[in-house]
Amino acid sequence: MNDVAEKLHRKAVNAWCMYDWANSAFVTTIMAAVLPTFYSSVAAAGLTGNQATVYWGYTTAIAMLIVAVMAPILGAIADYSGITKRLLAGFALMGIFFAALLYFVSTGDWLKASIFFILANIGYGGANVFYDSLLPHVAKADEIDQVSTRGYAMGYLGGGLLLAVNLAMIMFPEYFFLPNAEIATRISFVTVAIWWGVFTIPLLRHVKEPPASGDKTAGVNPITGGLRRLGQTFKEIRRYRELLKFLIAFWLYNDGIGTIIKMATIYGAEIGIGTTDLIGALLLTQFIGIPFSILFGKLARRLGTKPSIYIGLAVYTLISIAGYFMSEAWHFWVLAGTVGLVQGGSQALSRSLFGAMVPRNRTAEFFGFYDVSSRIAGIAGPALFAVVGQITGSSRLSIISLIVFFIGGGLILTTVNEKEGIRVAREQELLESA
Repeated sequence: MNDVAEKLHRKAVNAWCMYDWANSAFVTTIMAAVLPTFYSSVAAAGLTGNQATVYWGYTTAIAMLIVAVMAPILGAIADYSGITKRLLAGFALMGIFFAALLYFVSTGDWLKASIFFILANIGYGGANVFYDSLLPHVAKADEIDQVSTRGYAMGYLGGGLLLAVNLAMIMFPEYFFLPNAEIATRISFVTVAIWWGVFTIPLLRHVKEPPASGDKTAGVNPITGGLRRLGQTFKEIRRYRELLKFLIAFWLYNDGIGTIIKMATIYGAEIGIGTTDLIGALLLTQFIGIPFSILFGKLARRLGTKPSIYIGLAVYTLISIAGYFMSEAWHFWVLAGTVGLVQGGSQALSRSLFGAMVPRNRTAEFFGFYDVSSRIAGIAGPALFAVVGQITGSSRLSIISLIVFFIGGGLILTTVNEKEGIRVAREQELLESA
């Protein structure tokens, strides 16, 4: 029986990690590599100066703001009603649908591109709230860092493989019986939708739905019950002091990480780096990220989770400074490779550290707050990037300004007592189950 239980546990872990493989195609091809350059050169053709970069910054900020408002409410409803997986499926389907619609964007369609991207990003971000919230239910307490980093490694591999195919399509469209690079680029958006949809199926089949935390016999509407639970959490927020400090720290340093991910290629395009170099360097980031995400999990086991995150933030600070001086294509390749060393590990360990300090009967709700923290970072970073670029007429000062987020977030992280945070979470679980 123990062997059977262990086999089911492994299957659930593998299926959970596979969703990172699925949705990372959206991050690599659409969010980071192909769409920003397509937006700049095709959809925003006719715009002057750095308007394409500015509009792209505002587009990503709007998408993040919408998800940030919805996430805690949806998380509380999911916990109360026991519909985490159904909400994940619904938002993923929304993201898949609008990712596919990007195929219809062509020359001058920057507004259409922005609208479709915002809606696809809402689907991606909403689904991620529920995906992340499943981590404490899927992973055992002593393996949560390793499962989280493995998920990121799978994401790098899956997203990187599809990006490699899409890059080949765009560079050599004739080998794929396509008329030109623009059509190949538009088809690449459809491949993301298909990839995302197919590889979401294992999670829906093999990961169990966490039990509802609300009393279904009370006759309370799930939305009302979820909102009441959310209000109760706000009243009790002082009890989760360490978790709250971590969220503030994460908000700051993830602001920098998220902005680098979203703005790197369009920044590179602005300073004259070619599309092939931009996409190829980001592909390098993906494949370097595979082993180094796993290595960060091992590093956390040896040094601890927080010290491992500090290492990542130190490297990101150096990347921001170097980005100011970037002028050649090989500079972008070097910086992209350096990002690959720390990107997955920093984010995966942040997710697992947060997950360890969350009561298991409120995971979707608390990961809703986590996602708000992440999305606010996604609002502030690109918005700051856009505003600084608009004022100065160049984005070089935008990239170097990100160091304040890495340094500030790291300093606040030093004040977090994760052992106390874990103790409070376990105590709250026992209190609510009594």
